[in-house]
Amino acid sequence: MLEEFKKDMMMKYEMTDLGLLHHFLGMGVIQTNSSIFIHQKKYANSLLNKLGLNECKTVTTPLVATEKLTKDDGSGVASEEQYRSIVGSLMYLTATRPDIMYASSLLARFMHCPTSKHYGTAKRVRRYIKGTLNYGLAYVRGKNAMLIGLCDSDWGGSLDDNKSTSRYAFSFRSGVFSWALVKQNYVALSTTDAVYISASEATTQAIWLRFVLEDFGELQTEATPLQCDSTSTIAITKNPVFHHKTKHIDKRYHFIKDALQEGIIDLVYCPTNE
Repeated sequence: MLEEFKKDMMMKYEMTDLGLLHHFLGMGVIQTNSSIFIHQKKYANSLLNKLGLNECKTVTTPLVATEKLTKDDGSGVASEEQYRSIVGSLMYLTATRPDIMYASSLLARFMHCPTSKHYGTAKRVRRYIKGTLNYGLAYVRGKNAMLIGLCDSDWGGSLDDNKSTSRYAFSFRSGVFSWALVKQNYVALSTTDAVYISASEATTQAIWLRFVLEDFGELQTEATPLQCDSTSTIAITKNPVFHHKTKHIDKRYHFIKDALQEGIIDLVYCPTNE
């Protein structure tokens, strides 16, 4: 099929066959008959060489789950130029490494006046990259994509202003992995409010991803499962009547009810420890 396509292209346009793509804008491309794998192993190695971290010890996670960063943590001022260079390199790596997207976005919030603790956290992310050099994006041919979403929130988790943080992630059950992660600060009066807002933000992303998949020929005929660990949020969402306890929530977040009734998403309970 690929050969026939190339012949048709060469008959219609003046072009030269350079063979399969192997490198593009610093990314490596490995193509087989059944899949395409995109990675940035060479760039990650050059980054570690530049920083002298070839022999550093690896870690299994980019961040410490219980650790929170603040603007002024009293650990002293770090080099702003070095810190910006490191964070910029990490942001470029996210093109094929969605697993470091959250860590890179978090570190980017402290580009001005970074502290030694921020620099140490950035160093941990690099140690994580050292142990995951072979990671990348795999696109497998001939498998139907099933879009699945997850959402969660950290109520009042910001140490700087006590605002809440919402997160969501999406993946495909087809060997193709895609991760979209958002960090937003907002005021929430309760844990239920925070999760409800997080689920609404995830719904907007689900709608957009469904449109994109349809353009790619992967029409989502069933509702997209959106996993959530709050039973009260699920109960509020599935109740078509606007409850008096949700009147204080901005109206723009309530469209999740319409998306649920129209079969676009399906809010599913997922225990916190899972």
